Amino acid sequence: MLVILLFIALFITAYRLNNGKNVYEFVTRSVSSMYNQYAPYSFKTVREKSKELGKEYTPKQYLAQVVVFALVAGGIAYLYFFSIIWAIIYAGVAVMFIPYLAYLRCQRVYSEFIFEQIQTYTTNVIMEFNTTQSFVKSLEGVRDSGVLEDPVLSDVKKMIDMSYQNGTIDESIIYFNEKYPYYMVKNMHQLFLQITKEGAIDSGEALENMSLDIDALVEGVYRDRMDRQQFHRKFLTFGIALYFLVLAMIMLLGKDKYVTLLDLWYVNLILHAVIIINSFFLWSGEKYYNADVGVE
Repeated sequence: MLVILLFIALFITAYRLNNGKNVYEFVTRSVSSMYNQYAPYSFKTVREKSKELGKEYTPKQYLAQVVVFALVAGGIAYLYFFSIIWAIIYAGVAVMFIPYLAYLRCQRVYSEFIFEQIQTYTTNVIMEFNTTQSFVKSLEGVRDSGVLEDPVLSDVKKMIDMSYQNGTIDESIIYFNEKYPYYMVKNMHQLFLQITKEGAIDSGEALENMSLDIDALVEGVYRDRMDRQQFHRKFLTFGIALYFLVLAMIMLLGKDKYVTLLDLWYVNLILHAVIIINSFFLWSGEKYYNADVGVE
């Protein structure tokens, strides 16, 4: 309750200091300015793509996230220590992690987008090759089909330029494999190298088998994505519930006895350790959930 009252007081103070302007606009404008100024280039890249895909949080959603993180973290800290000072400290620390969580989420969105583009690239190159019987011509067909978006589209264009400049597809394939280290890409390119260099009377069967392998791999990746989503919901529920185990201690000892124990330095140390360890547990789970999709 004290944390909520403090937050309301800070909100009113910010409103008055801002000469009657809309505090929501002031806060979101300030946060956006800080993101643009201090965020690393990689974050700006994935965040822009998340915006294009319509999966980036709005300023209103970010502000709501700040409020929720501050209230939950502050409430948990107050429950542990019955101290408004520690409630404020933990609320501030929790809010500081929001940009990093945004980075992880945008990375996941960007990784999923790239994987879908790579799936489209491999499938369409195989389809084009069945018609053109030329790897470079297949790349040109995919480039002109409109099914790809940047950055994959730009890299396909670079592959085409490299192939014409060098008179061979070797360097262009090496470039793309290093940029997108997916099994489906490496296996497909290896097959095309064999067909191009060694020749093949009928490559149709080999390409069909490659398409089936890609379909099986993609199915496995999407199944893994659904499993991770289910795990994420259960994990967050379990992780947050762990914070409130202290309630069992308070109920067993009684509030007065518990407050008395807080005067002991080692009890405070243990309680801080519990919060930090559980927070690290949640942080590790978030990193796993937002890890690259489809990169084997």
